[in-house]
Amino acid sequence: MSVPHFIASIKGKKRISSKIRLYLIDKEKHYFLNDGVLKNGFNPKLSISKNRDSVLSAFSKMAFLFDEIIRLRIIGYSNNSDSADLLYLLNLVPVNRKIRTFLDWKVFAPEFTRNMSRLFEVRNATVHCISLSEVNYAPKNKLSLSSTSGFNKFVKDFQKAWGVLLKIYVKEQEKLDWKKLSQL
Repeated sequence: MSVPHFIASIKGKKRISSKIRLYLIDKEKHYFLNDGVLKNGFNPKLSISKNRDSVLSAFSKMAFLFDEIIRLRIIGYSNNSDSADLLYLLNLVPVNRKIRTFLDWKVFAPEFTRNMSRLFEVRNATVHCISLSEVNYAPKNKLSLSSTSGFNKFVKDFQKAWGVLLKIYVKEQEKLDWKKLSQL
């Protein structure tokens, strides 16, 4: 069984098991299965506008996928008390430690780890500012997000990292036992 077959099988069910909590990526379509409900997930192509809220929203989606990768590796698709406990702990772990963990686990390559760390420096600066004019992005040289070229470079790098992160997630997702999962 594969992701498309699993999605088709649960869409056909009147009642979906509440024991499953899983973000699903099937080609260009994302879903989130939680508490017996299948909802649409994120758009595979993130759109980022030149404003603080849009930038923070994009980082929030990326951080969500970080946590889902960790969940897949540790507890799989479980939606039991261990899931709630892990989500609680993950909220306490700073993003830079998660990025480092992915490097240690060999989920992220060293270059991708550096790129993620640079991107999340923007997130940290954005959280503590009122406007993007106070935020710089430093892939090599310092670029202001208030400039068109600086913001465009940031968005291009962010979207590239998002694409890589989606591929990493799909690799982790492929390790699930879909046959067993479809029997829940």
